[in-house]
Amino acid sequence: MPPAEIAEVASRVFGDRFGLAVDYARLLVTDGVVRGLIGPREAPRIWERHLVNCAVMTEIIPIGASVVDVGSGAGLPGIVLAVARPDLTISLVEPLARRTAFLSEAVTALGLESTVTVVRGRAEDVVDGPPAGADVVTARAVAALDRLAGWCLPLARVGGRLLALKGSSAAEEIAEHGTVVAELGGGTPVLRVCGTGLIEPPTTVVEIVKERDVVRSRPKPSGRAEAAGRGAGGKAGGRGSGRGRTRRG
Repeated sequence: MPPAEIAEVASRVFGDRFGLAVDYARLLVTDGVVRGLIGPREAPRIWERHLVNCAVMTEIIPIGASVVDVGSGAGLPGIVLAVARPDLTISLVEPLARRTAFLSEAVTALGLESTVTVVRGRAEDVVDGPPAGADVVTARAVAALDRLAGWCLPLARVGGRLLALKGSSAAEEIAEHGTVVAELGGGTPVLRVCGTGLIEPPTTVVEIVKERDVVRSRPKPSGRAEAAGRGAGGKAGGRGSGRGRTRRG
């Protein structure tokens, strides 16, 4: 169970799925730590720093949206979104086998097979996504905004959005990489804040609307990006058949 000071907020965010969120938190602080997906120091703050921090972004995701979570890691934010919003159809894209194994086991344990698919592969290798692209592509602690846009925007439909969970550097990244984002088919990045009045600090999200398709490039990922750069988990990617089963992207 979450600490008393965060329990009320968590119950509001997850609603009648709060018990399922508790089950997922238990998986993260046990198997997730043992298998190296969550740092031991993160376990005591798994609710406020990770679960609730990710869950509040549901306030800017439309009802019934298809979501691709890139670099999903331990399932943050992908599995959190699936727990909080059963109306979403979510694909978790992750290149590392030990992480996709955990994701598949978690999806089965939590009974999310009808709405969640696990795909093993890098975002730029995913070619079996929704025919018209996803409504929303999410990413958390994966890479800088220019690189992230290059990987994620091709997975979104025109008019769809990239929602990148960012920290204090979000405004700087927008200023630095806005030109590159435009070249990749994205609109002007917008800074969104989620969870105001619920958590402190609120969750910072950079929103980019995909305005047009561009020729897809395959940039060579850096070591940081290849490792998905996330101590607690990350995001993911294409939707397909065989929900809940790991497939090679």
